[in-house]
Amino acid sequence: MFLPSGDIREQYKLLLDTFRSLPQEELLRRKHSADLSFLTQGITFTVYGKKEGTERIFPYDMLPRIITGAEWDTIERGLIQRITALNLFLGDVYNEGKILQSGAVPREIVYSCPHFRREMRGLQVPRNVYIAVTGTDLIRLNDGRFVVLEDNLRVPSGVSYMLSSRRVMKRTFPKIFREYGVRPIEHYPQALLASLRSLAPEGRPEPTIVLLTPGVYNSAYFEHTYLARQMGIELVEGRDLVTHNNVVYMRTTAGLRRVDVIYRRVDDDFIDPLAFRGDSILGVAGLFNAYRAGNVTLANAFGTGLADDKALYAYVPAIIRYYMGEEPILDNVETFLMTDKKQRQYALANLDKLVVKAVGESGGYGMLIGPHASRADREDFARRIEANPRNYIAQPTLEFSRAPCLINADNTGTSIEPRHVDLRPYILYGDKVTVVPGGLTRVALRKGSLVVNSSQGGGSKDTWVLDD
Repeated sequence: MFLPSGDIREQYKLLLDTFRSLPQEELLRRKHSADLSFLTQGITFTVYGKKEGTERIFPYDMLPRIITGAEWDTIERGLIQRITALNLFLGDVYNEGKILQSGAVPREIVYSCPHFRREMRGLQVPRNVYIAVTGTDLIRLNDGRFVVLEDNLRVPSGVSYMLSSRRVMKRTFPKIFREYGVRPIEHYPQALLASLRSLAPEGRPEPTIVLLTPGVYNSAYFEHTYLARQMGIELVEGRDLVTHNNVVYMRTTAGLRRVDVIYRRVDDDFIDPLAFRGDSILGVAGLFNAYRAGNVTLANAFGTGLADDKALYAYVPAIIRYYMGEEPILDNVETFLMTDKKQRQYALANLDKLVVKAVGESGGYGMLIGPHASRADREDFARRIEANPRNYIAQPTLEFSRAPCLINADNTGTSIEPRHVDLRPYILYGDKVTVVPGGLTRVALRKGSLVVNSSQGGGSKDTWVLDD
């Protein structure tokens, strides 16, 4: 909201004036109204491993984050460049492997990744699109640049919170929303539906599309139901589908109905007990054979987790240069690979200054924030790194940007205080690449915290991209 000089940024003046002019009681009333809206809609998430109950209302901050049109144009170009290169990388690695032959990406990084699927070798996917839906996490540094913190290519979540936050914000502050000229995001579900439809198998002009969920106990089940309803497609679990002669069918009250496209929110390991984990009850037996025969499309494709492995992340700039012949528009965060002896020694000697991440974890789990960790925790992570270097990366502890938040809005004495934020825009890849203007701004609501994940005490706020 403020420049380093202390002056308010131009785009925030009207917003701050509006909030300052509202009486305390009115702010509390609007916050209560917003919370009630989230509650009645069932906008919740699940925290795993907590004894006091897992289901929680998603924390929401009423002060929106504002991004100018010029800033967004750079973000959009960088995301399109990145997702295009990663898609080309997956197509290459699962077929000819030219980038591995060139040495731009080491073979051992690819083949040691638990999300690399040898079953995908030589398979042609519709339109050569491996990644139909992406959520890429960005942070803003002290110099004003947005950089990529990580890519989420398997089953990226959170878009329902983005859409719900916008709807609540428009209802809570309709006047100021109109005055700002905010770019719309409400078309996301239909843009997603169009992307999925474009990936249907040949000869299926009116494809049947379903959303495959692990079920009601999944942390993002609200989102699954929300998106299925918004797109007007069926929400199914594995038990609702059956394969016959390498064709997937959905059980309905009128009999079996052929399924052409599956927007899946189930990880590879659990999606087909015949091809992957035999103990899974979440998937569909024979689904991979139907996919291999070209009779059904999955979004995202099997094996895309390779490209969001945190160790492979370090090579994305090289991947962009190799396939696009361009310099990355959005930079990576400096990353130390624990498989490299010299980098590992540096990281082990500086754990009190670094953030350590497990390459296959998400949601803020499996992470050490060195400056905030105890000596015992750092020693524990040092042992883990030594035992399995491939499973960890390290990055500098970044002083990334903060945004104003309404604190103690449920009590008297509401104040505006800074909290760390990141941004997760959503990219759709079908017959074209679409980046919805905005995304999910996640907030580390605990004072001093750098972890924005909802499972670790984080919340969200609406993201306004201006027309300028």
